[in-house]
Amino acid sequence: MAAIRQPALLAFSVASSEAAYPRTLEELQKWGVSRKVASFVLPLGYSFNLDGSMMYCTFAVLFIAQIYGIELSIAQQITMLALLMITSKGMAGVPRASLVVIAATLTYFGLPEEGLLLILAVDHLLDMGRSATNVVGNSVASAVVAKWENQIEPPPEAVPVRA
Repeated sequence: MAAIRQPALLAFSVASSEAAYPRTLEELQKWGVSRKVASFVLPLGYSFNLDGSMMYCTFAVLFIAQIYGIELSIAQQITMLALLMITSKGMAGVPRASLVVIAATLTYFGLPEEGLLLILAVDHLLDMGRSATNVVGNSVASAVVAKWENQIEPPPEAVPVRA
C-alpha cells in the first residue's frame, strides 16, 4: 500500500498517529476504500487497534524485566500481553503516554519502576515508529473491511483504458 507511505511518515515525524488521520482518510479513498468504510473503521482503529503501542509496551516491560534478571513465566507474559491490549487503548493521541502505561504495568507485575529510566532516552524515537505502525495497521484494517464488504474500487490509474 504505497498510498499509506505519506500518512505513516507524517505520524512518524510528529509521533502521533492521530495527526495523520485526515491524510490517511484521503489516501485510503484514493486507494479505492469507500469513505463510508474508512470513516467507520479508522476511528475504531485509533481506539482499539493500537498494534504498535501494545507491542512496544510489552517489549519494553520484558526488556526491563530481563535487565533486572527477573524471569517471567509464559502465563505472566500472556497476562501481560492481554493487560497491555486493554491498557494501551487511547494512547494514539498522546505522545509519550506509553510511559504511564509501562509504569503501571511494571507496578502490577512487581517489577522495579526505576527500569522506566532505562527506556526514557529512546522512548521518543520509538514513539515515532509506534505511531507509524499504528497508521499502517489501521489502514490495512480499513482495506480488509472494505474488501469484505465489497466497498473497495480499484484506483482510477489501475483501471485499464480501452482504446
